[in-house]
Amino acid sequence: MQLSIHIEQNPYQVDLSNPSNITLGFGPNFENPNAFHIDFAKIEPIRVGSFVGSVIEGGSANCEIVTYCAHGNGTHTEGVGHIASERISVSDVLEKHFFSAQLITVPLIEIDGDWVIHESELSKHKFTKTEAIVIRTLPNNVDKRNRIWSGNNPPYFTLNAMQMLVDFGFTHLLTDLPSVDPEEDSGALAAHRVWWQFPNNTRYKASITELIYVNDTIHDGLYFLNLMVPKIASDAVPSQPILYPLLPL
Repeated sequence: MQLSIHIEQNPYQVDLSNPSNITLGFGPNFENPNAFHIDFAKIEPIRVGSFVGSVIEGGSANCEIVTYCAHGNGTHTEGVGHIASERISVSDVLEKHFFSAQLITVPLIEIDGDWVIHESELSKHKFTKTEAIVIRTLPNNVDKRNRIWSGNNPPYFTLNAMQMLVDFGFTHLLTDLPSVDPEEDSGALAAHRVWWQFPNNTRYKASITELIYVNDTIHDGLYFLNLMVPKIASDAVPSQPILYPLLPL
């Protein structure tokens, strides 16, 4: 199946036969990255009276309880409800789930002992007027898939880099970092605030997706993004972004 879309009046064909899943999951046999000293996700059988939700343990069916925190247990998408006093769920933010997207690869730069996504590297790219920007960082070691980021001062975005992306008009940001902000910043969350232009000119329909992994076999360029999220009333939820190549017509 193929679709046709237009970006800046230019026609493209969506190749739905060639999806690239850039999600990191949690649970048995999945990647299980970890950040911010958050406990690993737990998946356990429910126990109610004599019933146990595990066929292996003698139950009639598998029925499991998941204990999970989106911000540290895998790929997740968050909205401005992450920093606002008003309760705003991701379902309130994402009115649709298909977006035009541009994938770029950016090397990290060391500044004052920290590794950052810097505006000088972003400025080397020619941006296209897509709704989403997907940023893969270098080095792109495969251990990102199950890395323990906690306590290791992960890279983050400079405020100028975030403002550059806002000024260009991107609404949805996807990154392979655990956060756009430093691990320890005394709760400032300054890059988040820049992205959402919070609180004075808040971008209520903008989102951030963190802890993705973009394999090296996926080339920089334009894509059709399917950003799938469950309908959970929370500031951040597990998500599954999938990229489909866009072919110029």
